[in-house]
Amino acid sequence: MVGVLPSGPLDAITDVPGVLVGQVTVIRGENIRTGVTAILPHAGNVFQEKVPGAIFIGNGFGKLMGYSQVYELGEIETPILLTSTLNLPRVADALLDHVLAQPGNERVQSVNPLVGETNDGYLNDIRSRPLGHDDVFAAIRNAKAGPVEEGAVGAGTGTVAFGFKGGIGTASRHIPESLGGYTVGVLVQSNFGGVLTINGAPVGQELGRYYLKSETGQGSSPAPTSSLPAFSSPDGSCMIVVATDAPVDARNLRRMAQRAIMGLARTGSSGSNGSGDYAIAFSASPQVRIRMSAGSSPRGVQVMLLGNEAMSPLFEATIEATEEAIYNSLFKADTITGNGHTVEALPIERTLEILRRHNALSAGH
Repeated sequence: MVGVLPSGPLDAITDVPGVLVGQVTVIRGENIRTGVTAILPHAGNVFQEKVPGAIFIGNGFGKLMGYSQVYELGEIETPILLTSTLNLPRVADALLDHVLAQPGNERVQSVNPLVGETNDGYLNDIRSRPLGHDDVFAAIRNAKAGPVEEGAVGAGTGTVAFGFKGGIGTASRHIPESLGGYTVGVLVQSNFGGVLTINGAPVGQELGRYYLKSETGQGSSPAPTSSLPAFSSPDGSCMIVVATDAPVDARNLRRMAQRAIMGLARTGSSGSNGSGDYAIAFSASPQVRIRMSAGSSPRGVQVMLLGNEAMSPLFEATIEATEEAIYNSLFKADTITGNGHTVEALPIERTLEILRRHNALSAGH
């Protein structure tokens, strides 16, 4: 574990009460390595009981669907889905089908599906766009509280991070009762490059797998971009979903989303030109849900929202949980072969040896 705050009992985004996660992993033949991950702010009808939400863009080389309405209204009205780049429109279309079919939504004529993506085209035949309606419905239907599977699963099945197998990672932090006793949970889809750093230790550098290795004279001359080995490119993306049970409005949720990018930076991300780095934050507190009246006009429930001066502990929790979630996505992933390439899992024992040497492990590890 990283940082100074304790994790929740599951060390997962589902430590935030009410939050559910469902995943579908699609592995077919030699070339299909992809999937869908669904994050539900609560188990009810999210369109009818919207949650405050915000999005922060670290670098916008991505195809996040639904950004503008969340930015304008500060509300999230559907489950949040993560998937593969070219499958995003199909996944969004299936999400629309799900929302329109829910009881109570029979007269709905406008829905803002929120779908993020990273490009898994190195290990997956991304152009085939294999995900369909059934996969999306299954991910939402399977969403549950409790432990969250990590690594090469769901939307992380075909992703690569720091030249090693990336994937889905999650973590949580609990702030002291004297400061509110709130929980922050984070889930990431890691698929980006840079120089892997864990708790400040130069892991990627010592493992000899990192961006610019060739260019700094420690490897062979770089190959053409289209055939670069996975560790030679900083490009890719990271989707970050931040949940909290604190009664926070959209403005302060955006400030939390900003801090998630700080957690990303701690891991050694290059934030490259071709990286789509997005943080989506929402409050799962039932007291701040935005319910629809019979006339479909929004009305907020009167609650005591946290003020600016109460946010600093939540910021720290967001940074720590994001950093650890990215590490977990690497530590939990297995070596994957697909689409003519093999990406190795992070070598755990060698990594732990580096961390011990740099005094970067917590006591007991």
